[in-house]
This record gives sequence, structure tokens and C-alpha cells, in this order.
Amino acid sequence: MKRNILIHPDPRLKKVCAPVADISDELRTLADDMLETMYDAPGIGLAAPQIGVLDRLIVLDCIKEEGEAPRPLIMFNPEIIASSEETNVYEEGCLSIPEQFAEVTRPKVVDVTWMDRDGNQQQESFDGLWATCVQHEIDHLNGKLFIDYLKPLKRQMITRKMQKLKREQARA
Repeated sequence: MKRNILIHPDPRLKKVCAPVADISDELRTLADDMLETMYDAPGIGLAAPQIGVLDRLIVLDCIKEEGEAPRPLIMFNPEIIASSEETNVYEEGCLSIPEQFAEVTRPKVVDVTWMDRDGNQQQESFDGLWATCVQHEIDHLNGKLFIDYLKPLKRQMITRKMQKLKREQARA
């Protein structure tokens, strides 16, 4: 089931999310809904707070090439356990901040642990776009948005555009 994506500024997007203790069928359904919502948007990542759920859950799939098999990842309680000194700059966007993009510098490679949908502990090293995406989504779980990396003036400008967008959507 497709869920509504919250638009910044929304107080829920600035909250630190609670760890997931047990993976229930309800949480598996939530993860499936999040993947459907992310693909529909379309996006390459989505965090639970973006749909108003304050649990440590993210989904991502950075496969963008035509004909390449999708690789949906569902991560409960994801945690970065190591990151490279080397950095990458990507122009980031966010489904909660539509049509706004800015360059953000992050570690090029990160090692992440998480629980999969069956409750098994996983660990993987991510590079490039995957590394940027997983860091961006984990930031959401800690109440941080990509615009928080920007200079105050640029951040305020984007926030004002989002407030205007929300007013227009409310009138529609």
C-alpha cells in the first residue's frame, strides 16, 4: 500500500527514531509499503519517519540502469560502523523536500550493520551512490535532513519553498 510522504518542515522529520525490538508482520508490511512508496515516488531511498513512523527502518534500491535487476534492501536498526577518510560529493535530493537538490560531501565508503526482514544480522560495505544513499537515510532516523549540511541561507531558502509548496497543496 502506498503511503503519503511527509514534506519538510514537519516536526516528525526532526525526531530521533526508536530502535526496533522485534520484527513483526506489521513491520514487514510497513517495509513493503515503504518500498512501494519509494519506487512510486520515484526515489532510491525512504526512511520510516518520512511516512510518519518513528521507527529505525529504512529501505533503499540504488539500481537505476535499465534492464538491471532491482536490489531492494530493507534495513531495521541500520548503523554505520566504519567510514572511509575519502569523501564523495553527490547532488542529493529527498522525497520529503521535492525538486530541491544540493551537493553534499559524505564518506565515500561506509560499513553498515542492520537486521533484515527475518531478524538476521547483516553487514555490508557500501560505496559511491549506495554509500551516499544509506547515510542519507540513516540521517533521517536521527532527525537530520540533507539540507542540514548546507549553509543557513540556502537551507532557509529551501525551507521557505517547502512551506509555500505545503500551502499550495493545502489549497488544492
